[in-house]
Amino acid sequence: MDDCVFCNIVNKTIDSELLFENENLIVIRDILPKAPVHLLILPKRHVMSVNHIEELDKAVIGEMVYVAKQMAEKFGVSETGYKLIFNVGRDGGQVIPHLHLHLLGGKSLGE
Repeated sequence: MDDCVFCNIVNKTIDSELLFENENLIVIRDILPKAPVHLLILPKRHVMSVNHIEELDKAVIGEMVYVAKQMAEKFGVSETGYKLIFNVGRDGGQVIPHLHLHLLGGKSLGE
């Protein structure tokens, strides 16, 4: 999708520091971080949200969670704790209509 910011990052028409990349996913930093570590794990294939996941996306969703675990280890938050969040739709806080998983850590995120 030409008007999707994340698709443009995936296609490298917009510059962004890629923290991780494989054939299915990329990982970037959130440009408006809510925690010292705030990463976005997103599929290269455009999927609007969790509500738009199809049968063929099941493996990629699992891969997103696995890569999030690896990134938590790499960024030193796996021992102290972190959150994984999918925002779905406007009322759920989703700003960009391209499926992405937030990884937040580096400070207390509980009550």
